[in-house]
Order: sequence, then structure tokens, then C-alpha cells
Amino acid sequence: MRLTRHTDYSLRVLLYLGARPERLASIGEIAGAHGISKNHLMKVVQRLAEAGLVATVRGARGGLRLAREPSSINLGAVVRATEEGFELADCTHCAIAPACDLRSTLDEALRAFMKVLDGRTLEDLLGEPERLISLLEKPRRRTAARSA
Repeated sequence: MRLTRHTDYSLRVLLYLGARPERLASIGEIAGAHGISKNHLMKVVQRLAEAGLVATVRGARGGLRLAREPSSINLGAVVRATEEGFELADCTHCAIAPACDLRSTLDEALRAFMKVLDGRTLEDLLGEPERLISLLEKPRRRTAARSA
């Protein structure tokens, strides 16, 4: 299974905010730290806010922060909130579908994948926040592929 860029960026935003719980962060700051498109990140943050994972504060001193403690942000729930669908193969019009076990095998694999994510939280990913912060503070060069 391959997660979409939207989900990848969602997890990066949550990690960034989780590593710096004491302050607000801007979309531009997060985009710069990861070398990704600010415009794309705005859509990601909007979805995270709608899902109740990120809180936005408006105004001159505004920014973003986690809406909940990292220990209460389940990775499986994040993936479900940010992925469009989980159909790994389209067997709808396949001639051999009635005699093939591909769909059930892929469904089983997806359940195993999600079970691992369901057993982890953002807190589990944060590990050493200080190390994450030091890596995020290094300047990043945006590439054309990342800014799409």
C-alpha cells in the first residue's frame, strides 16, 4: 500500500506540531522545514482542522497547534481521515473475479496494515522531539516533485 502525498504531509504537520507543543507554528514555517509547497500544505491543514486534529489560531500572533495531546492522536484514525479510499485493486469488472482470491487477500493485507497503525499514536512517532526539532531546523531545498 502506498499512502497519498496528502497523508504523508498530514503526518509531517502533526509531527512538527507535536515536537513543538509549547508554541504556535505557521504553515509557511512547516512548509519550509519540510521543503514542501505552502499551497498544498494549506489544504492539508484545513483537513486536519476539520478532523479535529489541529487547532488554528487567527490573528497577527496566530498559527497552528495540535488540538489534542499526541497520545490521543491515533495514526490509523489520521490515515482514515486523510486518505480518499482503501481499495487496493479494482475487481469490479474483472472477468476472473468470481474465481479469484486477490480481493480477499488484499483486504486481509489492508486490515493488517491498519491494525499496526491503529496500535500507534503520534506520541509513539515523536520519539526524541529535540532530535526532530534539530533536523527540522536545517534549511531544506524544495524540489519540483515535492512542490506539486
